[in-house]
Amino acid sequence: MTTSLPQARWTHVALPTGDLDKAIAFYTSLTPLVVVERFRDADGESAWLSNDKQAETPMVLVLVSFNKDKGAPLGLLTPFAHIGIEVPRREDVDALADRARELDSLHWEPRDMPDPVGYICALKDPDGNVVEISHNQKVFDTVRRLWAVPGE
Repeated sequence: MTTSLPQARWTHVALPTGDLDKAIAFYTSLTPLVVVERFRDADGESAWLSNDKQAETPMVLVLVSFNKDKGAPLGLLTPFAHIGIEVPRREDVDALADRARELDSLHWEPRDMPDPVGYICALKDPDGNVVEISHNQKVFDTVRRLWAVPGE
């Protein structure tokens, strides 16, 4: 695996947060994301989150907490704008919705939607950003099928 960037690529989405620790706790408990690294400077702190060991095609959620904004909810992805996370089983959507409901973080109850959306629910992070959890949306499978390398 090469460690240098071979071409321009999409690498991250950055969201501000008023409470970095709360945001990290939300994403690491209700999504498959884990902390890759944390940073701190005179203006504040940040964290990079990604799928565990996603080294081949890294995509990172950057959470940034500026000192001047600490304590204020800074949600930007609302009411429909969202981060999408696809799960392998329908039961995974239900289980995450149950956990989010307990944490008062459920935004949309689980529901079946027309193709290509699939079975979804949505969560709200501590800043109010929407995170969609989907099953059978087939984003992962469709992109891999359409862009598959011959012979793989």
